[in-house]
Amino acid sequence: MRILGSAVIGMEIFVIGFALLLAKDHHSALSIWLGVLLMLALIINTGIMKRKAGWILGSILQVALVAYGFAVTTMFFVGAVFAGLWVAAIVVGRKGEAIRANLLANPPK
Repeated sequence: MRILGSAVIGMEIFVIGFALLLAKDHHSALSIWLGVLLMLALIINTGIMKRKAGWILGSILQVALVAYGFAVTTMFFVGAVFAGLWVAAIVVGRKGEAIRANLLANPPK
């Protein structure tokens, strides 16, 4: 679960970086600084994915990524796609951890 979540967050770091490149020519300094803060929060979040707080912060950052669409319009769509990937990482990760726990409890013969 942690690996999938970290992969989604890691790709979002690149996406917000590209969004900042789009925003630098046509938007205010405030929207650029908000994008930089969002990028820094994503970087920090990759380090705390081992704890439950990392998943909570990651979910909050998904909303912030979609909300950055007010600065760069395409981020509404891209943020929604990554929010879907985030949900998929949680669902698939939990299933994978349950299967792993079952295999460790009952090793195949």
